[in-house]
Amino acid sequence: MAVPDLTALEKSIIQQSINERWRNGGIVAEEVDVELRLSKADREVTECPALYWEHDGCTFLVAKTGENRYRSQFFYSAKEQFNTGIEEYTDLGDCVLFLLRLQADHESERNKNFPTA
Repeated sequence: MAVPDLTALEKSIIQQSINERWRNGGIVAEEVDVELRLSKADREVTECPALYWEHDGCTFLVAKTGENRYRSQFFYSAKEQFNTGIEEYTDLGDCVLFLLRLQADHESERNKNFPTA
C-alpha cells in the first residue's frame, strides 16, 4: 500500500508554520522520501513522503504515513533524536505545532545547560 504524496495544502501548512516560527528566516522545507515502519509489527519499511528542514544545527522532519496521518521528529545527531511522544497525528497543523513547540522548549533547556560564550 503506497502512502499518498503530500498535497500542495499540506506543504503550505508546514511551510507557513516554519515561516511563523522563524520570521523571514529564509528557511525552506525540502521534499524527501523516508523509510518508516508504519506499525511496530511491520518487518518491512514503507517509503513515505516528507518535508525536511534545518535550523541552527537542528534537523526537522514531518512525514506523511497515510491519508491524514503524520509523524514528526527533530534531531541534532544520531544519538540526540526527539519526537513529541505522540506516535501519529491525524491533524497536520497539530503535528507541526507540537514539534516546533517541543523543539523550542528543548532548545531553551539545552542553552541553559550549555550556555554559549
